[in-house]
Amino acid sequence: MKRFKILYRPEPEGGYTAIVPSLPGCISYGETLKEARQMIEDAIRCHLKCMAEHAEECCDDTDCLVEDITVEDG
Repeated sequence: MKRFKILYRPEPEGGYTAIVPSLPGCISYGETLKEARQMIEDAIRCHLKCMAEHAEECCDDTDCLVEDITVEDG
C-alpha cells in the first residue's frame, strides 16, 4: 500500500483541481472535494499501473513532512 499527499486547489470557476506532487502529471478535477478525491484516487491507480508497465520506480509520501510557508510579495 502506498500513501500520497494530495493538493486540492479551488478553481475560480468552481470545483477543485487535485494534484499529486510526487507523481508528476498526476492531476484530476472534481466539482466537489468528494468528487475530486474520487477522481484523483482513480488517476493515481492509472498512473501507478502505467509506471509498473514501463518498469518505472515509484516512491510514495509515507515519510514526507508537509509545511506551509508564507512569503511576502516582492
